[in-house]
Amino acid sequence: MILSTEPLVYPDCDGLPMSDNTEQFRWIVYIKEGLEWLFADAPDVFVAGDLLWYPLEGDNKTRQAPDALVAFGRPKGRRGSYRQWLEAGIAPQVVFEVLSPGNSVREMTRKFAFYQRFGVEEYYLYDPEAGALDGYVRRGGVLEGIESMSGWVSPRLGVRFDVDAGGQLQMWRPDGTPFESYGEIAARAEQERQRAEQAEQRAEQAEWRKALSLVLRLLARQVGPLEPGVNERIGGLSDEGLDALAEALLDFGSAAELHNWLDGRVPG
Repeated sequence: MILSTEPLVYPDCDGLPMSDNTEQFRWIVYIKEGLEWLFADAPDVFVAGDLLWYPLEGDNKTRQAPDALVAFGRPKGRRGSYRQWLEAGIAPQVVFEVLSPGNSVREMTRKFAFYQRFGVEEYYLYDPEAGALDGYVRRGGVLEGIESMSGWVSPRLGVRFDVDAGGQLQMWRPDGTPFESYGEIAARAEQERQRAEQAEQRAEQAEWRKALSLVLRLLARQVGPLEPGVNERIGGLSDEGLDALAEALLDFGSAAELHNWLDGRVPG
């Protein structure tokens, strides 16, 4: 018998699509990116989506690609696959699956058996079409179903789960902050940008009004009470114009010189 000396290949892709439709993909991204955000500052928590997990060295057939997985005790970083013997023997503790109409009962049963066999501590299964969320937690070496997912808090993640009246999955961080889609995050960032911009404009306007008030007071001391309409003309100056007037006003000896200065200004 001839033994092969070629190294065993552990493919990074199983040839299957990450999702079967836009709805399934949306929820996979919602879960995976929310978990990335949750553990962004934890260097020893690895989060991945649709990554092939090989639990056994020397066996490239026994594998699964959870829609999302979390491995505590493993560093962040790029991986083509999660080969457990290269990860200090640590199995992902938490996995997620998002159902699509193409998932068969046989397929999901096989996935459950895999997670049961290889040490997953928490397994969450969301069906967007049915608006149903199921969860399993390991007790006594066995993955047992969670009686109610409404308000359930993951022992490992600290994340709270629920499904709203419309069947939409909801997840909250331990501090009560909700998981958000990219669209929601982008919209909130834009609102915050607009608020900051408006606050900056208000501050600039307040500073300009203070500067205008000071210039008007100094002019009244320098040339006497200002004639009707002069305040409005000065108030119509640009920032640069007001700065120029502030520098020139100490040279004015009369209201006529102020008028001449204003008449010589280009509007704006």
